[in-house]
Amino acid sequence: MPGPSAATPTSFKQRVGALRNLRPFLAMVWRTSPQLTALSMVLRTLRALLPVATLFVGKLIIDDVVRLVQLPDKPATLQQWLDSGHLNELGLLLLAEFAIAVLADVLGRVVSLVDSLLAERVTNASSVRLMAHAATLDLEDFEDAGFQDQLERARRQTSGRMTLMSQLFSQAQDLVTVASLAAGLIVFAPWLIVLLLVALVPAFLGEAHFNAQSYTLDFGRTPERRELDYVRQTAASMETAKEVKIFGLHGFLIDRYQRLASAFYAANRRLALRRAAWGGLFTTIGTVAYYLAYAYIAWRTLTGEFSVGDLTFLAGSFRRLRTLLEQLLQGFSSVAGQALYLDDLFSFFEVRPEILSPRNPLPFPRPIKHGFVFENVGFAYPGAERWAVRNLSFTLKAGEVVALVGENGAGKTTLVKLLTRLYDPNEGRILLDGHDLRAYDLGELRGSIGVIFQDFVRYNLTARDNIAVGRIDARRDQDRIEQAAERSQADEVVARLPGQYDQMIGKRFKNGIELSGGEWQKLAIARAYMREAEVLILDEPTAALDARAEFEVFQRFKELSQGKTAVLISHRFSSVRMADRILVLADGKVEAQGTHDELVAQEGRYAELFELQAAGYR
Repeated sequence: MPGPSAATPTSFKQRVGALRNLRPFLAMVWRTSPQLTALSMVLRTLRALLPVATLFVGKLIIDDVVRLVQLPDKPATLQQWLDSGHLNELGLLLLAEFAIAVLADVLGRVVSLVDSLLAERVTNASSVRLMAHAATLDLEDFEDAGFQDQLERARRQTSGRMTLMSQLFSQAQDLVTVASLAAGLIVFAPWLIVLLLVALVPAFLGEAHFNAQSYTLDFGRTPERRELDYVRQTAASMETAKEVKIFGLHGFLIDRYQRLASAFYAANRRLALRRAAWGGLFTTIGTVAYYLAYAYIAWRTLTGEFSVGDLTFLAGSFRRLRTLLEQLLQGFSSVAGQALYLDDLFSFFEVRPEILSPRNPLPFPRPIKHGFVFENVGFAYPGAERWAVRNLSFTLKAGEVVALVGENGAGKTTLVKLLTRLYDPNEGRILLDGHDLRAYDLGELRGSIGVIFQDFVRYNLTARDNIAVGRIDARRDQDRIEQAAERSQADEVVARLPGQYDQMIGKRFKNGIELSGGEWQKLAIARAYMREAEVLILDEPTAALDARAEFEVFQRFKELSQGKTAVLISHRFSSVRMADRILVLADGKVEAQGTHDELVAQEGRYAELFELQAAGYR
């Protein structure tokens, strides 16, 4: 079920509490690449000491220049200065400052390179982790709108928080610089540090407040943001282009997008204006504090307590400290704000599936000896007011081909979802060879069942991979792929493609070729044969085929599924009549069962529906 980030953190305590996310975040960065992380920290530490070194060397240069200016018998020409040796110390100091400047530039570029490489690796690693974790979750989660919001927020954080990594490293670097600069100030005027902190605290609190406001706004608008992305995709995509043009939907979709985007803009504008106004006031306070300190240092220089070099060093240190402390305090607020977003990522990783394998699972029976038994099975979808199926009891014998028929909403697809443990029953149980389905290993169970749903996925992959997804670990087994294609008649489709099995299918990528609905379905059905499973299920995957083509597919399916347990779902009664047994579902129960002839003879619902359908062909 969806994780704990269901409420928006708004209190100061909650915002500070979000800093707990920094530890797992930094641990994730370290695990991704210990070498790059350590290298970045070492380089930043070296770079952090350069500002105070630059200021101190500058102080020495100025003091030396003042000393030289005050010499009683100063040389008149440059050559005389050089010959006198008075410029030796000054030359070394200038050379030292030049070397520091070059080193600072080189270190800055190397740090940027290391951080960019590390950020990309962290983005890739977190994206892989998100996909891997999502694969373990239940279908129930993905069908929940709240979970979709949570997943969207988590997906955005896999790349959206990588600036936080550089910011944290920069904060650590700035702390080292602050410590070195503060040491110099404390020697001359300790109270200047206190003045700085008093001036910058309001700016820090203001930034903390507005960062939290920004997150609250962003959090609350996740559903609208998903709708915004959906409208944008719908208005300009290959899948929807035909209907958008035919129905003239451009104006409607553009208007809907503009209304959503305008609401976003208005809310962001209000927040930005308030933030700018308060930020200007707090910056002014900091500037006033700086010039008060500057005036004090200048006065002590005039009284002879400080040298001109001291004045330069202290003024530069104070100015740099003010900037750094402001950045640190605002950075801390920003880090706290970004840590709120990390809640979206780490709370997603805390979501746990409910449908799991037991601790000591039974091995899946190969072959199945007896079959499946549904005993008073009841199931209702989460949040639904009515049962999808209830008091459902029937047997699916090993090696039997059973067809499921019934009107929409009768529970046919729900039955398939229960059979594959995409959901577990709320009532009753499903047995396989006498054991509860939940006693078997989940991976083995699903790996032993080949299912093709009506809404099968049209993968923008090669023809080979579109078939191989049925058993992806065998994607390099060309013989198996070709056999699966032959069984589903997809080999005829592939033979017409310019690149054959290497042809990219779908128009999303370059050189892709779009297929007709029927051609797609033959590829999809090949996936079931590719699986070579103990149980084969076709859940209306042939809806786009004409009656003759569907009959041929089902006839071939029955022939090729000899010795396997198979389930067919179709609305066409002419196709399902070939099944060994037909189950008629109504209101989530088995209303009748038997062969086609037996059900027609009973003159019940099946006979009525069959007659209605047959009348359409007369």
